[in-house]
Amino acid sequence: MNSHSTLISVGNFNLKLNHLLIIGILSIAFSTSFLIRSQPADFGWELNEFDPFFNYRATQYIVDNGIDAYFQWNDELSWYPHGRDVSSNSQVMLHLTAATTYGIFGGGGSLYDFTILFPVIFGSLTAIVVFALVRIIGGTTAGLFAALFFSISIPIIIRGQIGWFKSEPLGLFFSILAIYLLLSAIKSKNNKIIIPKLIGAGVFIIFGLSAWGGDQFFILPLGIFFLTLPFLRTDHKFLIWAIPLFTISTILSSLAFERLGTNFIIGLGGLSLIIPTTFLIFCIIIQNKSSEKNKIRNGLIFLVVIIIIGSSFLILGTDSNFIPLPTHRYLNALNPFLTTADPLTDSVSEHATTTLAQSFLFHSVLMIFAGLGIWLILRKSKLNFIKNDMISFSLIIGLIGVYVSSTFVRLEVFASISIIILSSLGLSLLLKEIISNKIEIKKSKNFAIKSSLLVFMIIVLVIPLIYPVNGNVFSIAHNPPTIMNGGSTFSISTTDWIDSMEWIKNNTPEDAVIGSWWDYGYWIQTKAERASLADNSTVIDHIIKKIAEMFTKSPEQGWQILRDMKSDYFVIFVAGQRLAVDYEDQPIYLLNGGGDESKKYWFIKIAGEPLSKYLHSDGTSGTDYFWNETLLGKMIPFTPLVYVNLQTNQQSTVYQPGFTAVYVKDIKFPIDGDGPLRLVYSSPSFDVEKGKQMIGVFVYEINKDYGPLN
Repeated sequence: MNSHSTLISVGNFNLKLNHLLIIGILSIAFSTSFLIRSQPADFGWELNEFDPFFNYRATQYIVDNGIDAYFQWNDELSWYPHGRDVSSNSQVMLHLTAATTYGIFGGGGSLYDFTILFPVIFGSLTAIVVFALVRIIGGTTAGLFAALFFSISIPIIIRGQIGWFKSEPLGLFFSILAIYLLLSAIKSKNNKIIIPKLIGAGVFIIFGLSAWGGDQFFILPLGIFFLTLPFLRTDHKFLIWAIPLFTISTILSSLAFERLGTNFIIGLGGLSLIIPTTFLIFCIIIQNKSSEKNKIRNGLIFLVVIIIIGSSFLILGTDSNFIPLPTHRYLNALNPFLTTADPLTDSVSEHATTTLAQSFLFHSVLMIFAGLGIWLILRKSKLNFIKNDMISFSLIIGLIGVYVSSTFVRLEVFASISIIILSSLGLSLLLKEIISNKIEIKKSKNFAIKSSLLVFMIIVLVIPLIYPVNGNVFSIAHNPPTIMNGGSTFSISTTDWIDSMEWIKNNTPEDAVIGSWWDYGYWIQTKAERASLADNSTVIDHIIKKIAEMFTKSPEQGWQILRDMKSDYFVIFVAGQRLAVDYEDQPIYLLNGGGDESKKYWFIKIAGEPLSKYLHSDGTSGTDYFWNETLLGKMIPFTPLVYVNLQTNQQSTVYQPGFTAVYVKDIKFPIDGDGPLRLVYSSPSFDVEKGKQMIGVFVYEINKDYGPLN
């Protein structure tokens, strides 16, 4: 049967066999993405990571109180006693979209359950939007490849798993949809739908930016793309109103969001659209008034002038603070050589620089096909297959995506989008060449060679799905929600954190203030329903620094800091493993499993203290001063027993390079003691069996009767 054979006719629409094939492949892409993203549910039905707990609570606030109340909300559980103006520094569109879709599709179910599924649904739907985008650029075959690649992309999957109710899944959905609408409007010949598409593109690009600030890296390629259009297209009468309409729509839409608004318009995001759009208008005017011979030359001269003026304006504007700068992590993405002296920024694991090994793990063979795609689409013989403006866009977004993602692991999603587009184009062009006999083969061997090439391509593409065994998309995505392992290095699932938050909720006064390192603030606010001193929004840096200083001070000084901060309780987290043998009937442990005991390096750096005073040369083992003289050392209910060389089994009572500390339990602030703190709760795995891993959560009550003044 011919693939274009009509199966069903409904009015002017004819359902053909190739339509069923497209629907089938997109269904596979959606289902594959959904199943891979859902793997963490094997460990427990919980929100994943930290930010989703605040986003859930903010969505609940809208559901309970309405949108108007949300925009007036000062969250008193956050950053006690300052609170947090939610609408001015949150992912507003994420909360609004979730509350709206819950009202439509929730069906009376739990909002918590709905937000757990939310990222899986929108993340999987994005595969279909990616198909539409790449289809506009390079045809249906390329679009189908792109949908399949998107559904199994490691960087995209790990930042959009079940429970990952935070920025990326919805931000990517909105922004890719916006780019699709823009490109399809530019490419369309149907004047009835061009204007709605251009306006919709402007609205959705801002929706995406409101959901995830990182989406501004989609705006930069668009600005550069606009600079190329006067040289690539001849329909200048269309461009001179279409591109400004998109930019105006984007600017006006930004005014609806407090977090964006003026900061976006006069910031790097808005100027990345305004300056190129202004250039496009005047470049077209200059070209129309130039002779045919000098059009390109005059346009290029004007481009150079605009680049010089624009760069000078940006430099002077940022130096004078007229143009608001984005945060350091975004500037660092634009300039990988930019460094910071702020250890708080450096301490965030997702701000780590991407390594070559990580990039290859994330993208593997697609990097090869992306390079092949660049080579094929630049060949002159291919210009009739992909139009010049679409070539320009695919190359621009491809190169910029790879560039900005080289700085932060979190931004590898942009490299994924770029590589997916380019590799899909490369594979579709290669497939077209094989099928159309442009690869010269003798007729007698034609079918065998073609079949072999196709089988080889399939094998090469499938290998990354199964190898390496512990590094493919299925194994990487099969991890417990963060609250089940505390964000430790252990792939185990426990209820320690959930039980601890429940204990706080049921055993502390409703107006109690709970201190902790900022990582756990959202869990305390949402699960324990108590005010916290700091949380993952990190909007008040000096409070985080004060907590770090408290850790490094003496118990007396640390107690005074906690009293000054109005903290009633303090929570610490220790991750380790109980060894299979005991020491004189005492359980012994290895620590350094990713809890607060592993973060002391950053506590010391953020507090501005010398590392050598608190840590040995390995950067992790605490000195005697740390264990005996600091509040954190006293709060960790363990003490080094002996140091062991795990390779040779040598032992030492003092630290030696290459030796690892072995610990015994040692509660320095017991519940019936008269010290500055009292240990009032320890989570179940503090008493874990031999050979098991420990996720220890410890709740200390601040002894308000302690101190020289009492």
